[in-house]
Amino acid sequence: MTERRLPRPSEILPLIGRRDPSLSRLQARLERCASIGDVRAMARRRVPRSVFDYTDGAAGSEQTLSRSRKAYARVEFTPRVLRNVADVDPSVVMLGERSALPFAFGPTGFTRMMHYRGEPAVSAVAGEAGIPFALSTLGTTSVEDLAAATPGTRRWFQLYVSRDHVSAEALVQRAEQSGYDTLILTVDTAVGGIRLRDIRNGLTIPPQLSVSTLAQMALYPRWWGNLLTTRPLEFASLTSTGGTVGDLLTKVFDPGIGPDDISWLRGIWPGRLMLKGVQSVEDAVLAAELGVDAVILSNHGGRQIDKGNVPLEILPTVVDEVGDRLEVYIDGGITSSQDIVAALALGTTDTLIGRAYLYGLMAGGEDGVRRVVSILDKEIRTTMQLLGVTSVSDLDRSYVRLR
Repeated sequence: MTERRLPRPSEILPLIGRRDPSLSRLQARLERCASIGDVRAMARRRVPRSVFDYTDGAAGSEQTLSRSRKAYARVEFTPRVLRNVADVDPSVVMLGERSALPFAFGPTGFTRMMHYRGEPAVSAVAGEAGIPFALSTLGTTSVEDLAAATPGTRRWFQLYVSRDHVSAEALVQRAEQSGYDTLILTVDTAVGGIRLRDIRNGLTIPPQLSVSTLAQMALYPRWWGNLLTTRPLEFASLTSTGGTVGDLLTKVFDPGIGPDDISWLRGIWPGRLMLKGVQSVEDAVLAAELGVDAVILSNHGGRQIDKGNVPLEILPTVVDEVGDRLEVYIDGGITSSQDIVAALALGTTDTLIGRAYLYGLMAGGEDGVRRVVSILDKEIRTTMQLLGVTSVSDLDRSYVRLR
């Protein structure tokens, strides 16, 4: 028969959960986020709906974004066992320099709308993690200010070619003078995509104070307080504003960009050159013929054309066609480190993420971005160990297939 007794206080106290005193309340909440999905849910509670939807949404019916995520859901790994996986190295070489993790922070627009610290907070975390950060032409921090704020971070600059090529050339020269080593030319924005969430939410650039937004101040006082008490929310590299982001892209950017623009950029940019927005094998071959250093297979996160194709599904064919002539990168639809590892096994040099770190920025500023990196780092290492590999170079198509 079991003897019963009252527990001693010394036996109960260790079971009582207590917050680590070294963590703030926000950091403690972030620590409870176990996945990027958890960070996304936290972000949704901390910013106005229009801000969250700007990040979370895509073009039209959002089928392009949905298809990208469904493609990663089709991934099936083939683990190998009886391998020594005590030490794992997740680093990769990207355009001649080693990155500590197999992803970079891709370019995103209007970043200070998600959190008042914006790009400097994201770039600081990138520097800590040993990965690149790409500043967008639609960024809310200038190339000079970001370089001054995060001098130790490897910085890339993403260029949209405007109708005024003189201003675009000046931007390129400023990026070179500020120490950016790679230029990313985005080529999938002949016009802006139709982003229905932004239209329905009445989101304009800059945000307008309407009856509904004034009402939301009571729900998100910290976000609005930061917006109204810091420098004006505007694009750092553009003077044109007004309307939705899609309207702005259509009004400002050059729909006539073509192969000659690659030669023009090569003439004014001495660093590495990537093309972002390649969505077909044919265009990847064209990019190789034009002599660029890398392509990014991307459907712009589903934010341009609706019912578009899926970069992951064309990745192996593109690598087979041009992988010996340039580096092949991929973005869009990545929601976990399993997605990153799958893309690496299918042949990508590296991946870029955008929404994931923006969820972190909305959820908790710099600490939120740092939590996203921590989650991805742990997942990558664990996935590699469970697959039986110790370095990214060990990954190949024998480890993964799309069901």
